[in-house]
Amino acid sequence: MTNNDYKYPKTARLLSSKQFKNVFDFSDKKIHQPHLMTFIKKNELKNARLGLAITKKKVPTAVARNNLKRLIREDFRICNKNLGNVDIVFIVKKPIKEISDNELKKQIKVIFNKIMSYKV
Repeated sequence: MTNNDYKYPKTARLLSSKQFKNVFDFSDKKIHQPHLMTFIKKNELKNARLGLAITKKKVPTAVARNNLKRLIREDFRICNKNLGNVDIVFIVKKPIKEISDNELKKQIKVIFNKIMSYKV
């Protein structure tokens, strides 16, 4: 695999509120973990797209929010070729002050493994 395989171009992102609303309102599947929840919806494109709705209420510091986004995007880039044509939106269910990075990584990996095994 080349470095181009791990890029995160604009075509792999959910950008507008309309796109997010579409996934929230018409999701085909929801995957729950103790701190994270994912909405999944089949799209008409040839690639997966990722949206992150990480709120200040659940993740109060900018450092923690950016770190969580980085962890999710990292796994998305690695798994992107195996995800199929789905739109994915991550949200935080519970405040993550007391959770370690390793636990977050574990929950993110579980979610992406479930998405890869799920056929919309």
